Amino acid sequence: MVTAKVWVLKKHFEGFPKPSNFDLKKIELPSLQDGELLLESVFLSVDPYMRPYSQRDMKEGDIMIGTQVARIVESKNPAFAVGAFVVANSGWRSHFISDGKGLHLLPSSWPESLPKSLALGTVGMPGLTAYFGLFEVCKMKPGETVLVNAAAGAVGSVVGQLAKIGGCKVVGCAGSDDKVAYLKKIGFDEAFNYKTVTSLDEALSKASPDGYDCFFDNVGGEFSSIAINHMKKHGRIAVCGAISQYNDSVPQKGPYVQIPMIFKELRMEGFIVTSWNNRQEEGQKALLKWVLEGKVKFHEQVTEGFENMPAAFIGMLRGENLGKAIVKV
Repeated sequence: MVTAKVWVLKKHFEGFPKPSNFDLKKIELPSLQDGELLLESVFLSVDPYMRPYSQRDMKEGDIMIGTQVARIVESKNPAFAVGAFVVANSGWRSHFISDGKGLHLLPSSWPESLPKSLALGTVGMPGLTAYFGLFEVCKMKPGETVLVNAAAGAVGSVVGQLAKIGGCKVVGCAGSDDKVAYLKKIGFDEAFNYKTVTSLDEALSKASPDGYDCFFDNVGGEFSSIAINHMKKHGRIAVCGAISQYNDSVPQKGPYVQIPMIFKELRMEGFIVTSWNNRQEEGQKALLKWVLEGKVKFHEQVTEGFENMPAAFIGMLRGENLGKAIVKV
């Protein structure tokens, strides 16, 4: 008999999440039936989407949503061998039973030199979000200028590097001087700390006096309201996230986007990466190749211990992570 530890949403978030919103519980798992397998989480992901999705999709008492890289401990399913690793979408659980549906085996060719946690980051959902958001939504072209905010995060850091591979000038902004230094290190042409500049308007102008062809928006709110005025004619905006608004108890008010969108003939499109599930293999293959070639660099903020899931999640929402926030069990 295996005892699983799980984190449940004890109380819906009001404003910024607190440790008291979560509860750690133990669940006795039954013996395996034919076709089932027992898995043990090795790495778990904490991501910004969990904040708004929990409000929309979860009830109090539900196990927190999320993905993990898990090892198969026992198997009564011939398609899954003991010792293999999978990416699962089974929430904040230390152990779980699956019938195999929805599990994605890590390829047997996964290089030993790369941490398997990359399947939750640069070569996983965040990397794919950057890949499809940039190539399919922004449709960037060589020689263009790309702006990305939350640029030192799991998605933004990949966006900037893919734009450089695609022959673009890249401007990024982040919330600390250390993060700005990291962006310069991984090849961003311009980067600034939005918390310390005297004027966001001036900082955007200085970084690219001619404006921006593509804007990959992870933040929303005030930043986006200012950035839209710096778009070039026929610019494209990929709306990936709105982390500046996720914890608001009272919705933010305007400014409104219609006037600059009309005068500059802009295209703004919201997207969710699951729209390209049928092309996941293509994206992962490209990302893995670029990582192995050293063209896409990665950084992980690893928190040790399943008991620290809430702390890692809250820290990520506060912007304490550089690159992908991961919990190692």
